[in-house]
Amino acid sequence: MATPPTLSKFRQRLILSVLMVCSLLIWLDNTVLSITLETLADPVHGLGADPGELQWATGAYTLVFATLMFTAGALGDSFGHRNVLAVGLVIFAGASIWAAYAGDAGQLIAARAAMGVGAALIMPANFAVLLWTFTGPTRATAIAISSTSTGVGMAAGPVLAGLLLSHFWWGSVFLVNVPIVVVALAGVILLVPNFRSPVVRPLDPTGILLSISGLAALTYGLIRAGQVDAWSRWDVWAPIAAGLVLMAAFVLVELRTREPSFDPRMLAQRMFGGGNVSMALLFFSVAAITFYNAFYMQGALGYSPMKAGLANVPTALGAVVGAPLGARLVRRWSLRPVALPALTAAALSFGAVGFLGLHTPLVWIEILLLVQGLSVGLVMAPVTGALISSLPLEQSGAGSAVTNTARQVGSVIGIAVGGTILSIAYRSAIEPALNDVPASLQDSARVSAEQARHAAATADRPALAQSADHAFIHAMHVGVVWIMFIALFATAVLAYALSAAKKKKDPTPELDHEEARVSESPSPA
Repeated sequence: MATPPTLSKFRQRLILSVLMVCSLLIWLDNTVLSITLETLADPVHGLGADPGELQWATGAYTLVFATLMFTAGALGDSFGHRNVLAVGLVIFAGASIWAAYAGDAGQLIAARAAMGVGAALIMPANFAVLLWTFTGPTRATAIAISSTSTGVGMAAGPVLAGLLLSHFWWGSVFLVNVPIVVVALAGVILLVPNFRSPVVRPLDPTGILLSISGLAALTYGLIRAGQVDAWSRWDVWAPIAAGLVLMAAFVLVELRTREPSFDPRMLAQRMFGGGNVSMALLFFSVAAITFYNAFYMQGALGYSPMKAGLANVPTALGAVVGAPLGARLVRRWSLRPVALPALTAAALSFGAVGFLGLHTPLVWIEILLLVQGLSVGLVMAPVTGALISSLPLEQSGAGSAVTNTARQVGSVIGIAVGGTILSIAYRSAIEPALNDVPASLQDSARVSAEQARHAAATADRPALAQSADHAFIHAMHVGVVWIMFIALFATAVLAYALSAAKKKKDPTPELDHEEARVSESPSPA
């Protein structure tokens, strides 16, 4: 249908509820996995996954999500947004069942990639249905209400994961998606009209192939460096080089395409391009620090999954409070005096993880997590609104695709690079402690702190477990220094981008701000 039908207010509210369930599904999945990583690394209770496999289990989802999301909108234009949303939900549910019963890390990685396909279909269609359902002043209100599902998912995900892992096996954190999908799918089929844009955007199969293969090759090389502890090997530099070449080819192809799904020309604009680079670097940092935090709490500190889930709640609460607070402050003071201090505070809070150790009181950890969530929330939503509003109205859809893709790419690379730094630094730190350890245990101890603890428990060598804990803390401290500098560089890039923008009292209209909150997707799953 080319024009939206007239829907009763009651039906509009029901549709909004369904869309919130769909959004909640994605945010829950993003947060529950971080609590499950330590269990997946356990050879007895999990899959015995090594750090590289865990990086792929997290990154495969984000990689596919990033590279398919800008094409999913075109599919909605062609086949109807309700149909695309329904197909995305079905794929997500099927892949969740596959992930829950994965027999090894390879199957889990493949299932996570399939979940990324489902999420990529869900997110753009979900937002498109919302925009077609509501018009005028009610649209901004609907977007604001819908965005609360983000905060609910961020807060509830870790707690739900901890509860499930305390009573069931690790696969339960994926199976919980199925009943949510059933409810959402029933609502989509019964309530949502099949909205379809009168202007059909062409599909971009060449762009999809080049972007996925290029980003996958680059990610593989970065993760492989951590596995082999060397950058000079051909199986490290060759895929990195191939990935860069393929990504360059992707940009060239999109530049020559008449109606590209991902328009690189937008990044040439100082405000839009610099702002997106800055936010991609921020997502890089958030993904890496979240990856570290999962192993710090449950591995080094020995927290139960439930305790770790509850301990992560301040991050979500900080983000939920920070986003609307940032919008109010920007309306009062403008973007620069709010975003730049907030991003600097986020960078310093990442670096402050370097002061955490094996005996740090929980209260200090909670305060630090709250600061991280609050500072990221203060900067992310207002900057996103400013980026979209810096474009002409007819480019807002394409600009949203570029923004979301850049951030997901930042998350993928953040997990790859952050995990690789952690692996290399850990291996270097644990080596001196292995001199008097039997050769049969040395290889396991070198893989990761999780494998070392398991080997130590099996061989009754508590000293090895202690050495692994200290080696992990050292590696985490090394990693967060790099993460802090990346986030500080993001601040500098944002300052450069904002210097090109005209000074306004309110550079972030309410609709754009709320749209940004809905369209953003983490972290670090």
